[in-house]
Amino acid sequence: MADLKYYDVILKPVLTEKSMNAMAEKKYTFLVHPAATKTQIKEAVEKMFDGAKVKSVNVINMDGKTKRRGMTFGKTAKTKKAYVQLTVDSADIELFEGL
Repeated sequence: MADLKYYDVILKPVLTEKSMNAMAEKKYTFLVHPAATKTQIKEAVEKMFDGAKVKSVNVINMDGKTKRRGMTFGKTAKTKKAYVQLTVDSADIELFEGL
């Protein structure tokens, strides 16, 4: 298991139409480090964003897509996505406020 610090866990937010609609229900989507656990993701969100209290974390491991260039096949990197549900009395994550 990798020794991950909280600032290494969350790589970037996922900004899609579906994830933007889920923000009204205090559900946020992030790309996270492939070795990160649910507990590490929860701690990272609570430390990085002031006033955020995490209710639950769901994760999904996504395999790399097969790409082709001529007759050569390859795969893109595997990724891990985390869906973070905040509590009702939690503050919103300000990173997404202006979007």
